[in-house]
Amino acid sequence: MDDDNSAISSGSLRDSTASITSSILEYRHINGRPFQQSKTTEYWAPTDDDYQEGQDILHHYTLLLFDDKLHLALIEKNPQKILDIGTGTGIWAIRPACSFQIDDAQLDWTFKPDEFDLIHLRYLYGAIDDWKKLYRQSFAHVRPGGWVESLEIDIETHSENPKIEKDEGHIFKKWCKLFFECGCKTGRTWEIARDGRQEEYMREAGFTDLSSKSWKLPVGGWHQDKRLKQIGLYNGAPIDHSIDAFAIFPIGEILGWSKEEVTVLVSHMRKALKEPRALPYFNVHMVYGRKPESSPKTA
Repeated sequence: MDDDNSAISSGSLRDSTASITSSILEYRHINGRPFQQSKTTEYWAPTDDDYQEGQDILHHYTLLLFDDKLHLALIEKNPQKILDIGTGTGIWAIRPACSFQIDDAQLDWTFKPDEFDLIHLRYLYGAIDDWKKLYRQSFAHVRPGGWVESLEIDIETHSENPKIEKDEGHIFKKWCKLFFECGCKTGRTWEIARDGRQEEYMREAGFTDLSSKSWKLPVGGWHQDKRLKQIGLYNGAPIDHSIDAFAIFPIGEILGWSKEEVTVLVSHMRKALKEPRALPYFNVHMVYGRKPESSPKTA
């Protein structure tokens, strides 16, 4: 490990973990775009090059938001094993000590107990059946004194314009409510970053020394602050390009909207985000916590 702030994956894994199950590689096409299927979930986002490019941009503006830091958890200078869940394309983690693994984090983990110095969870909204289980498994597999960090976006689009922010009939409100409804139907919530859920569930799992942080993530280049303006421009580009990808599966397949209805909704949302007076932004929430040194070794 050559950098105490590098998200490098774990080394040796149990054979059963290293193997790739056939179900994780199954895909189906909706409106001409490939979507992944696994044992426990059909992931809501497409897996094509267009969406993956957006994931790389997402990683870039996340680094800008965090002053070029890959994590904020207070890990030691020379961590030996780091597990990253929700790594995107992983272009930033390709190093000699890094290995990639295709697996479903919702299944029972086969890593050794107390194995990792840091477990890093990022942008898993809409994809997890049981967040409490995910945090419990993270607790079991991080070493005593190690850290787990959870970063999520609240998908409700807010506005710095008070008139828009207070308008319950605005497309910003309608859009997020549809995704919340989808989460209720599938059991995979889009609301993990709301109402202190991350911190509550991590505390229930046994973590201590919890720290919670929040940021505004602008959409587009409207912000007066130079840094936030740059972040907003990076954030706005993939949203504008791939906003239909957000809606195809959740709203089209889960909520049963027709292709034409989804197209109209997406067009309305895209137009609203570009409205100069909209001043849109999301809230980003991070919680990180430590496994107590006195924690008994998990069997």
